[in-house]
Amino acid sequence: MAEAEKQGEHAHIRCRTIIEVLGKPKEHVENAIKEYIEHIKEDSELVILNEDYSEIKEQGPLWSKFVELELVIKGTKKLISFCFEYMPSSLEVVKPEHFIMTNPELSNFLNDLQARLHSVDMIVKQQKAENDFLKYNMNAILHNAILICLKVSKLNLGQLSQITGVEKKELEVFVEKLLKENKIKKEDELYTLA
Repeated sequence: MAEAEKQGEHAHIRCRTIIEVLGKPKEHVENAIKEYIEHIKEDSELVILNEDYSEIKEQGPLWSKFVELELVIKGTKKLISFCFEYMPSSLEVVKPEHFIMTNPELSNFLNDLQARLHSVDMIVKQQKAENDFLKYNMNAILHNAILICLKVSKLNLGQLSQITGVEKKELEVFVEKLLKENKIKKEDELYTLA
């Protein structure tokens, strides 16, 4: 039992991990990753042995930079806590080669994991509900904007696009829906109220 405790809770664990920051502007990403690593260095239950920063890369409208860390962490509990707290992209345990975990350690890990998963699930559901609400209202606003514009005068799709600020291709979906609902009609290339 004493050996198991030494290997699990009190073992020094050497690992490699990758932590990535994604965002914009470029300068913010550069500064944010350095500040994040400085924050990690303040943790007394781990020691960073080596840090290797990547070059910053553009990924679409965002910028990405990662750092590979080699570190020593005190115990499996702290290792698990590190993963939850700092959210590394990947983690590879280098030493020790084998672990022995007690039932309470495994139970605590699984309960922490479940609590985090439930928390993330609740956030995702809340965000989905908010997105659905915003989408519904945005559609209603655009629907009404088209009808108000056409009440004033006959307009083509390009003019409607310019007035509403919505790209022609995307606006066409709304216009087609209004045509099917017989709320508007099309004469040549001009739309008007039905």
